[in-house]
Amino acid sequence: MKVAVFGLGYVGTVTSAGLARCGHDVVGVDVDESKVRTLNEGRSPVVEPGLDELVAHGVANRRLWATTSVAVAMKQADLSLICVGTPSGQHGRTELCYLDRVLADIREAMRSAAPPRGGHHSVVVRSTVPPGTGADRVAPVFADDVPGWSVGTAMVPEFLREGCAVRDFFAPPYVVVGTGDARTRAQVEELFAFLADHAPDGGTVDFHQVSVPTAEALKYACNAFHATKVSFANELARVFRGYGVDSREVMKVFCADHKLNIAASYLRPGFAYGGSCLPKDVRSLQYLARATGVDTPLLAGAVLTNDLVVQDVVERVVGTDARTVALLGLSFKPDTDDLRESPYVEVAERLLGKGFDVRIWDPIINPERLVGANRRHVQRRLPHLDRILSATPEEALDGAGLALVSSTDPEAQSALLAAPPPHVIDLVGRLGAEVEQLAGYAGVGW
Repeated sequence: MKVAVFGLGYVGTVTSAGLARCGHDVVGVDVDESKVRTLNEGRSPVVEPGLDELVAHGVANRRLWATTSVAVAMKQADLSLICVGTPSGQHGRTELCYLDRVLADIREAMRSAAPPRGGHHSVVVRSTVPPGTGADRVAPVFADDVPGWSVGTAMVPEFLREGCAVRDFFAPPYVVVGTGDARTRAQVEELFAFLADHAPDGGTVDFHQVSVPTAEALKYACNAFHATKVSFANELARVFRGYGVDSREVMKVFCADHKLNIAASYLRPGFAYGGSCLPKDVRSLQYLARATGVDTPLLAGAVLTNDLVVQDVVERVVGTDARTVALLGLSFKPDTDDLRESPYVEVAERLLGKGFDVRIWDPIINPERLVGANRRHVQRRLPHLDRILSATPEEALDGAGLALVSSTDPEAQSALLAAPPPHVIDLVGRLGAEVEQLAGYAGVGW
């Protein structure tokens, strides 16, 4: 393929040289003449291990060159990759002026440049941009046809780390393609088809086909999580230091757990955490920190965020016209009867305090069988549980204007489908496609 890469910074230069190494004809475009000159001399304009060799190889084999002219780069180009900077502006807003300028330049160049042989050109954003950028700023530029050109747009985020970007280019965690254009999707897959030969350990690199906003949001999610991990490890180190604990040894063993710690566990948007362990242990860590004069804003933020999740659901209920609420599921986790610090008990208590008629059904909870701390907790928070507990989900839903669902029990699903209330707020996201298609359905993460 013939590819035009806009922006010769870290992402653009690594991408250009890597694609050229894999057989594509690549032209890099940048307004900085020194970057263009340096690349054409066979050297990388940025410092990155292994990149000088990669650039030299591409230039020597006439697969890679650079220009300051957008019109020249666009001649018969099959695909444009936009790798320009998107720095922070005022108050942290993402500055998109460089993106806007490139889009306008590409559009203008299409008026005079020869279109690709197939007539279809893909404009693919690799820069990190906020969700909605593709729909609001990229696609509209190409909404009106340019004679001879058919244009599709996409978001394909990069996952390159400075210092090992060349290695990451040839062995990414996956390729994410956000587009609604079938021809553009096919071109992106062709562009990165070489990854089948470069996958680590002889495996394959997964391609994920998603919406444009999902692809845009993904990079922010990844980077925020990476930042959180760094801060998490450092915050715990400051706490444990006061108790003579080797935090690196702690984290070494911590990372050996690929079932819960370094895994997808707990990373599915849903409702708040609760139960007998997480709340008390986070509080205990905060106490240990205070005892040695250590601030733990990340742990404090986790507690605050958890409370905001509960508050958000209560506010969503209050914002409807419903006055009778069916809460399907009360224990903090399905298939248990543990009500200790269950966020669903918290929701029920808050709604009752606001004057709502709350009916509760749980497939396991039986007040007569609750004992010990479990019984004391629910008696303190919901002293009239016997009165508001329903024997069946149908009984709880009878006359309800809204259902809050935390149970995944088949009985709950069947009851919802048989007589759905006007509003359904799914707190777990595992109720199945039929329930999700109900007119009043909303997921908690929506």
